[in-house]
Amino acid sequence: MDNVNESKQFFPQHQNRLPGIQSAMTPEPVSIRPNYTGSNRLLDRRALISGGDSGIGRAVAYHFAREGAKVAIIYKDESQDAAETVAQIERNGGTAIAIAGDCRDKLLCDRAVVKVVEAFGGLDILVNNIAEQHPQENLSDITEHQLRETFETNIFGYFFLTQAALPHLSSGSVIINTGSVTSFRGSARLIDYSATKGAIQAFTFSLAQALVKRGIRVNEVAPGPIWTPLIPASFSEEEVERFGSNTLMERAGQPAEVAPAYVFLASDDGSYITGQVIHVNGGGYFGL
Repeated sequence: MDNVNESKQFFPQHQNRLPGIQSAMTPEPVSIRPNYTGSNRLLDRRALISGGDSGIGRAVAYHFAREGAKVAIIYKDESQDAAETVAQIERNGGTAIAIAGDCRDKLLCDRAVVKVVEAFGGLDILVNNIAEQHPQENLSDITEHQLRETFETNIFGYFFLTQAALPHLSSGSVIINTGSVTSFRGSARLIDYSATKGAIQAFTFSLAQALVKRGIRVNEVAPGPIWTPLIPASFSEEEVERFGSNTLMERAGQPAEVAPAYVFLASDDGSYITGQVIHVNGGGYFGL
């Protein structure tokens, strides 16, 4: 695979903040392969991606732009990563804007969608992608504060942004939610995170049923261990070093290996697909 790191180990590293910073990672994640050639599958479509500054969100933004879409990203406070995402899209002839804010805030979600519609003249694709996780050894170690924070980010933010976007979506529009392999296999050290991902799965299936008569498709991508800023921000140096080794492929994936699934679901190639999950997990993941 061209320029995709197939190493089974990463350099030991840890970031003392959530969400993490992509530019501080070694090596930096691969967001798009140099040989990825777009074919206008999303020409003139208008997309909004939460958490689009880095990791999977950045990769999706790059791929959407390469396919001809206008792209807006929402980021929390990672201004450097967000600026680089927009700049890279623009350097390649695309159109992109960045919106700062926390999707746990319903008013922020409302304002973000208005900005996108004003900038692009409408909205066709929504990608709900923000997430946080906090590994704990025991259920009793999960504080009320952590539980609320994780649910408010990982599922409340999806609800709020979707509610804001729906009045602007029409027949042919698409919603794609980022889930996780943990909603299917669980995770002993990520119980609250896994529960939110299970909620996203149910949200996806239910929303697909609710919107099908409007011609709006709703699907989910469920990644396994992908090399994103969330990893060094969540785990210890030792855990990062062996991250992804418990997959059948015995390695973590790169964001560039996940993003094409979003392109497929967002484009007419996925026109007969709704209420479904695409698994991109190296053949199955069994935790750290």
